[in-house]
Amino acid sequence: MKSIIVLENNNSKVRIEKGELISFIFNNEEFIHQKGNKGWRKSDDEMFPVIGPTSKNNYRMHTKKGNAIQDQHGLLRELTYELYYSDATSAKFIKSYAANTKINNAKFPEKSTEPLLNWPFDFSFEKNFTLKEGILEIDFKITSEEGMPYMLGYHPAFLLSDTGKDTLVANDKKITLEDIYEVGHNAFPVLNTDKIILQNTDRKHLEISTTGFNNFMLWTQVNNMLCIEPITQYTSYTDQKFSEENMRISKGVNEFSVHIKVI
Repeated sequence: MKSIIVLENNNSKVRIEKGELISFIFNNEEFIHQKGNKGWRKSDDEMFPVIGPTSKNNYRMHTKKGNAIQDQHGLLRELTYELYYSDATSAKFIKSYAANTKINNAKFPEKSTEPLLNWPFDFSFEKNFTLKEGILEIDFKITSEEGMPYMLGYHPAFLLSDTGKDTLVANDKKITLEDIYEVGHNAFPVLNTDKIILQNTDRKHLEISTTGFNNFMLWTQVNNMLCIEPITQYTSYTDQKFSEENMRISKGVNEFSVHIKVI
């Protein structure tokens, strides 16, 4: 697989590295946090089949097929994307997992007591990019057996002005970076909405709209980047046990979408 896939559509340009969105440029303005800059070592990621810190549950998740070992935000991020297809304006990537395969945990031993992760269900996970003029569409398709429990989150990081003055609007309410800093590692919840607007002070604004998620959480510890994360469920402030009783249940094929639009 090519290390970098480039999509172009008139004044819009996207760069993707092994399934990770590393650049979205419109009219020569960059909107994605650049790896190597302060804030976060990545520019996007996915959270699946769990969201949140599983250490409070001894890294165990109960399912009808027995307990699974999952670290924070799940094991999908430990798998490698394969490029399935690409052309001038679109690309499709896939990760596949066979039930009960043991996967090395990158957080061990510095940040976790668990060296290996596992999940008792087969699944395939597709990530599809489509670039239009000023709009990047990212579609996710999860295929598994019916009845598999899961959570899903998308974790992109957006470039900010580094002034601390960028703001957001969701549910007709203004959110400041100070609001997000105050909640710390838990991430700031924005629930029961499928749209959020990032109001940049030094470039055009972004509208992030979704289908299937219905929630967001916001996280940053610096002024130069912000993670705006569509999620199916918010777990950070809860004392819930990680089990299929509080997860979504697969229909066999489950589809989600995220649209990032320059406005």
